[in-house]
Amino acid sequence: MGKIIFYEDRNFGGRHHECTSDCADLHSAFDRCRSVRVESGVFVVYDRPGYTGTQHLMRRGEYSDYTGMTGMTDCVRSCRVIPAHGGGYKMRLYEHFDMRGEMVELTDNCPNLSERFRASNFNSCNVVDGHWLMYEQANYRGRHFYVRPGQYKSFGEWSAGNSRLGSVRRLTDL
Repeated sequence: MGKIIFYEDRNFGGRHHECTSDCADLHSAFDRCRSVRVESGVFVVYDRPGYTGTQHLMRRGEYSDYTGMTGMTDCVRSCRVIPAHGGGYKMRLYEHFDMRGEMVELTDNCPNLSERFRASNFNSCNVVDGHWLMYEQANYRGRHFYVRPGQYKSFGEWSAGNSRLGSVRRLTDL
């Protein structure tokens, strides 16, 4: 599906570790990560084990100075490969926890949730189909959160620090 290589030093130096699938705990594989090469596929890397913490989407390419290019620390502790998706896209965002309250449904990108739906606080969601990135700010800015098909009964389940969302984008052309 994909291949990502993590290097301890900048410019692809030092010890390295290859991943071709999801890895929930990379702590024992290397001490720090200063450069990354994505040979194929698309990955989300996390600064904590278990697919939690700050996230960064990594497409095919070379990242000779990972910390400088992404603004993240040199702690990469888990990674997840995003599988290719050929079907439709559908996500439901809910006002309250446990998929209750007012609901909005998305099948396409939405650059400004508050402008389109008069709401920006969503406490749960159901990703019916497709893979998505949710952003804290409008126009796909700020921290982002990767979600795949499934139910997220609270914003903490998609790793968000709060319930405020500004925009949502489908992950297409992977």
